[in-house]
Amino acid sequence: MAREPRSVEETLARASQLFERYDQRAGDYVAGARRRYGGTARSAARRVAGIGAGLTALAIATIAFAMIVGPIGLTGLFIVSVLALAILVLVAMMPTEPKRVAYTEELPTKTVVRQLSSLLSRERTALPPAAARRTDAIGATLPLLEQRLAELDPLDPVAADARRLMGKHLPELIDRYERVPAGYRQEKDGEGLTVDERLVASLDAAKTALDDVADRLSRSDREAFETQGRFIESRYKDPAA
Repeated sequence: MAREPRSVEETLARASQLFERYDQRAGDYVAGARRRYGGTARSAARRVAGIGAGLTALAIATIAFAMIVGPIGLTGLFIVSVLALAILVLVAMMPTEPKRVAYTEELPTKTVVRQLSSLLSRERTALPPAAARRTDAIGATLPLLEQRLAELDPLDPVAADARRLMGKHLPELIDRYERVPAGYRQEKDGEGLTVDERLVASLDAAKTALDDVADRLSRSDREAFETQGRFIESRYKDPAA
């Protein structure tokens, strides 16, 4: 039986769905790329700023010396060149990221979340593709968790468990995975899972737990928004409409 051609409305609706799906995927890709490469861009910007500040200070010192003491001459020019080279080398050797702080219950939530975000971005290429996609999904949840967990009492059980997962258990999971030699990562354990499969399953469990925390923390805001919306609709909606 021949299939009836779609109507114009069905075609437009289908096209709209496809465009919405494409926009969502493109947005997810851009957001993931921003998280992965944002730290690298910031590090490069800090290096460039450091080099610029050092060379500017050297130029000002050279000009001041020439105005107060006299021309620097060839010897002075050589010294300035050596100092400029030293500035470039020193800035290039400087660490671009703050030193990782060991997790404690007193560690600020902002530090916990940002250290995990940096770890996931840095180690992403060392993980199998399936695990890398899970780390991207976890990274997408971190900004919301950073904001909402900071509003809770650190002793709150929900906040404490989420902070412990992000600051201790997930970093330890990735560290222990990377300690397993690559040649042994396809051997199955007692439950029939390889090391790679166990990593993916663990990341899935962590993502589910963090999603649950984010949902619980945002629920009160959603309920308050719903209440406010219903109030405005009941008070100002035109009955004649």
